[in-house]
Amino acid sequence: MVVPEIADRITLRSARPEIVRESIRRGDWTTNTVGLSAGYTQTNLVILPREYAYDFPLFCQRNPGPCPLVDVTEVGSPVPLKAARSADLRVDLPAYRVYEHGELVEEPASIVHHWRDDLVAFLLGCSYTFEYALDQANVGLRHLNEGRNVSMFRTNQRCASAGRLHGPLVVSMRPIRSDRVARAVEVTSRYPLAHGAPVWIGDPDGLGIPSITEPDWGETLTPEPGEVPVFWACGVTPQAVAMEAKPPLMITHSPGHMFITDIPISML
Repeated sequence: MVVPEIADRITLRSARPEIVRESIRRGDWTTNTVGLSAGYTQTNLVILPREYAYDFPLFCQRNPGPCPLVDVTEVGSPVPLKAARSADLRVDLPAYRVYEHGELVEEPASIVHHWRDDLVAFLLGCSYTFEYALDQANVGLRHLNEGRNVSMFRTNQRCASAGRLHGPLVVSMRPIRSDRVARAVEVTSRYPLAHGAPVWIGDPDGLGIPSITEPDWGETLTPEPGEVPVFWACGVTPQAVAMEAKPPLMITHSPGHMFITDIPISML
């Protein structure tokens, strides 16, 4: 028997981005966006006051692995003109996170009540994008078939600072069959705007991750016999930066709840 969420996910997997965004905007879809609108680019979201509109692009330029910049809105506008001209970043993601001075204060389904005329939104490439390519290349992804979120971990690796922004690298982990790891590296290296090739393969101790069964974000994905943990730079990195650098306001996506653009993956 197929549970309703799985059935809905299968339907939305083949739906065009505007259809999925409309479902999200109505409140019909409220969970992670794993596998939705297959073939289209998904992105992370970071929103900051205009006073950080120089520091953050510089941070992205110095840290292109975790923060590949895809689009930037005009000051005060929630519309990403390059990524999806009909979208509204205040309501088109299933869940958001609001950080004030480094503290998570709210995880709302809409940020209309937080929107201000001085805010700038940044869209960053997401590994959900290269998951489509991995699936097409027959690299097995258990969580994709199960509609589950990936595991995400704060590491001991430091990002290059930019102005007032500084913090650790965050990585996402996917268990990959050992005989498909090389193929996974080859495929994802073609997508620098979706974090590119892995930053680490194997024992997570080298990244300062104490336990692979206790992710900082997302869901636990324990490697099964014959699988290897593979780690990619992750767009949740700015949230770790918010906690450490403590800007007065940073609004982001909730981990795993991405913005689905109109950009075909083939364009990347």
